[in-house]
Amino acid sequence: MDSEGSALVYQSVWNVLIPARAAYLGSVSPHYDEIFWEVAQRVEHTGSLGKAEIAALVVWKRLSAQTRWVTALMSMPESEIRAITEQAVASVKDPEASRGDAARAGRSAISELPGFVKGDALASAILTSAAPTRMAVYDRRVQQAIDSLGLTLTDRPGRYGRYMDLLDTLLKDDGGAADGWTARDVDTALYWAGQNPQ
Repeated sequence: MDSEGSALVYQSVWNVLIPARAAYLGSVSPHYDEIFWEVAQRVEHTGSLGKAEIAALVVWKRLSAQTRWVTALMSMPESEIRAITEQAVASVKDPEASRGDAARAGRSAISELPGFVKGDALASAILTSAAPTRMAVYDRRVQQAIDSLGLTLTDRPGRYGRYMDLLDTLLKDDGGAADGWTARDVDTALYWAGQNPQ
């Protein structure tokens, strides 16, 4: 696709994302993300996440805790979990790495925890809590929006890093439509568009 074709695609994407973000802000309680921001503040202070922070994000993402990986995670020493998440936090905050490379390194680090080898929903929430203006949350609704907008994001290994590359490209090619948006703003717009298809 030539640059003119790309610009038209991105313009059509932003024509969906801008009203989707406005609808999200108008429909979701302003208090919903309080637990996310509390976790993010703790991560900023400690440089890692432990069982309590991960449990809070499970609730925030409305995931089931009645799974084997939760039992395995809860059976690990807190110090070991914090050592793994500390590495992930440092990776996503690395100022020398691009957004996508930082995401790949953080996702690789977090995969050492039980339940985090596959699937990016909770892993992305953890990484976003570590760098809330740089990273973004991924889930099936985000994927539905990406697919419906004609963008490409496959489920082969390394998806989270490619997702951050995609958001980085969107933010750079917004044509001035989304000045001041963060990757997290884009993910909430995608989430809403995926949950409420046009």
